[in-house]
Amino acid sequence: MVSVEEPPATLPPPPKADKSAMRISISSVGDMMIGTNYPENHLPDDDGVNFLSDVTAVISGADIAFGNLEGVLIDGGMPGKKCSNPKACYLFRSPTRYANHFKNAGFDVLSLANNHARDFDEEGRTSSMDAIAAQGMHHSGREGDFASMEYGGLNIAFLAYAVTKNSNMMLDYELAFTSIGQFAATHDLVVVSFHGGAEGTNATHVPFAEEEYYDEPRGDVVWFARGAVDAGADLVIGHGPHVVRGMERYNDRLIAYSLGNFATYYGISVTGIKGIAPILTATLDGNGVFVDGQITSTIQLRPAGPSLDEKQRALKLIRSLSIDDFSNPGLHFQSDGSVIPMPREPVKKHALVVTPN
Repeated sequence: MVSVEEPPATLPPPPKADKSAMRISISSVGDMMIGTNYPENHLPDDDGVNFLSDVTAVISGADIAFGNLEGVLIDGGMPGKKCSNPKACYLFRSPTRYANHFKNAGFDVLSLANNHARDFDEEGRTSSMDAIAAQGMHHSGREGDFASMEYGGLNIAFLAYAVTKNSNMMLDYELAFTSIGQFAATHDLVVVSFHGGAEGTNATHVPFAEEEYYDEPRGDVVWFARGAVDAGADLVIGHGPHVVRGMERYNDRLIAYSLGNFATYYGISVTGIKGIAPILTATLDGNGVFVDGQITSTIQLRPAGPSLDEKQRALKLIRSLSIDDFSNPGLHFQSDGSVIPMPREPVKKHALVVTPN
């Protein structure tokens, strides 16, 4: 009698991880430009080594930290803008070694999608990208440049948008939403940032309409941010107005409409409300649902870098603006800076009104 060996039993596939039980913390800040040497030397006295020291513990305490680099990291180079009076132009050039300052402060991802990322033309943005990558950090901003990384078993994409030339274009809403959807299909979490909206002390409120600044289109930031979430974004971070704006929880995702001026040593006004900004730490689950957050208020008092603000001015302003603009933003802002979800009725989209050219 011939014995027939039974085929080995097929083991069942391992159970999939419960993403709803997973947690990841992401800290985000707004505009950063920690010293320029063009057209004259306006670098910090210690070469910027300690400019971010007061906030390093908070930034590095998150699993991933993100910020907007408003300026160029390049040694030399020619300006991309032609100015009859260079002293009156806003051109920001930091040495490439300054990338190390951001790394030492705990940053993992920097946006190069803004109106100063090309101050020294695309050569300058390429230099910035190289300097950031050399420090082991990621970048996004130039058209087609998106960041992808892995943390704690989660694949995470960072997509940075702006309204400026050769950047991932915020104003092309449909293309942006399509790209976001493509990354959402291949990543566990998608973080979207945008540099948009009007600027200045009168720009703290979102208008729910297309914005302009000196006749330049700056986008409908609410339409873009909510559309990004609908397309698959799990966290949306805004910057550009140089002041803070409100926040909301939309479809269980957190949207921060502007994080203001965070660390700007020279050339950008930090008087009054332009000098207060948050470090926003958002905790998400593995599906991208907003679990809770923390607003750490900071203030810039030159020549010092961003300093922790015991008066909690950024928290108070963001809480006020969030309630003013959204009535019920779906968030409860506690006095210690904690931000927790609260019930909110489903939000209806406002109409997108495109101004004809």
